[in-house]
Amino acid sequence: MTANTMIDQLTSERRFQLLIASVTDYAIYMLDPSGNVSSWNPGAQRFKGYLPEEIIGQHFSVFYTDEERRAGVPERALRAAREEGKFEAEGWRVRKDGTRFWASVVIDPVRDEEGKFIGFAKITRDMSDQRAAQQALRDSEERFRLLVQGVSDYAIYMISPEGIVTNWNARRGAHQGLRRERSGRHAFFPVLYRAGPRQRQSRAGTRARTPRGPV
Repeated sequence: MTANTMIDQLTSERRFQLLIASVTDYAIYMLDPSGNVSSWNPGAQRFKGYLPEEIIGQHFSVFYTDEERRAGVPERALRAAREEGKFEAEGWRVRKDGTRFWASVVIDPVRDEEGKFIGFAKITRDMSDQRAAQQALRDSEERFRLLVQGVSDYAIYMISPEGIVTNWNARRGAHQGLRRERSGRHAFFPVLYRAGPRQRQSRAGTRARTPRGPV
């Protein structure tokens, strides 16, 4: 019997069960209309830490932080999913051992063939690594910004391809006498080369020494 023949002999429900069971990067499970867990896939077990027999029948609010439970966040999520057709969010969730992870969550209402509401489908993905990478990038950018702003012996600034000043450090503003809020709007590169007081004085002296024509 070939693999295709074996698959064809499976019911659509069994094929779906096997599909969900093979997914390990996502927690995919069902909630009953009250929010109690009614199914549990290996992905949910892998990064939430609960065995099926430990979590099935428990209310899904166990995955939320104490602060969010007190604020009624789980209930609002279910209400939004049922009334609006979908709920999506990111936030902290709690594993069985009490540690937190950053999760991307989608909750959809589930209806039977007759359109009767029977519960919710919940898909959760652990986004901790992606969030850590984004935070590391933000921290790096902030450190660089503070470093540049702390430089007082050099004027450091950025110019767009169109010649517009997009940012400069405090020393640049002091040198040029320009306000920081002008950055990115009207401060074009050539304005940084406008004549300073000494240059204007020199030009005025040159004009004064220039011989005049016959009177």
